[in-house]
Amino acid sequence: MQGVRADDVAIRVWFRLLRLESRLGAAVSERLREIGLSVPQCDVLTTLTEEEGVSQQALAKRLYVTKGNISGLLDRLESAGLVERRSTANDRRQYEIHLTAPGREAALRAIAIQHDLIRKTFGRVPEADLQRFETMLVTLRDIVRAENAEELAK
Repeated sequence: MQGVRADDVAIRVWFRLLRLESRLGAAVSERLREIGLSVPQCDVLTTLTEEEGVSQQALAKRLYVTKGNISGLLDRLESAGLVERRSTANDRRQYEIHLTAPGREAALRAIAIQHDLIRKTFGRVPEADLQRFETMLVTLRDIVRAENAEELAK
């Protein structure tokens, strides 16, 4: 690649990654819409399959959203009968979030949809390439974390 600077390659890879993420996000969104869920609603439901009884605040932190965003999401999911808020034993002002039976079913369907898409896309890439890609992603994640820490320290 004579004549191409490393910055040029980095910029090209950056935009390819952004476009890929956008395309994958759109594909997931389209498939989830078929079962009546948005991507953020799916995130809540699938997170609750891993750990139920968490507070709204803990759920918001885990999903990297604001307390206001999680409140609105939970309102919609509760109205749809997919989650329920239960008062905690220690403080009636706080709620634990639990899946209902239909919510668990919707979460499992959403997980199956995601696994199917993963199988049809990433599953077609040789394992050694996926392992290298994962290594690169972890490296980039660590660089971004370090950069963010440096910015916060200023």
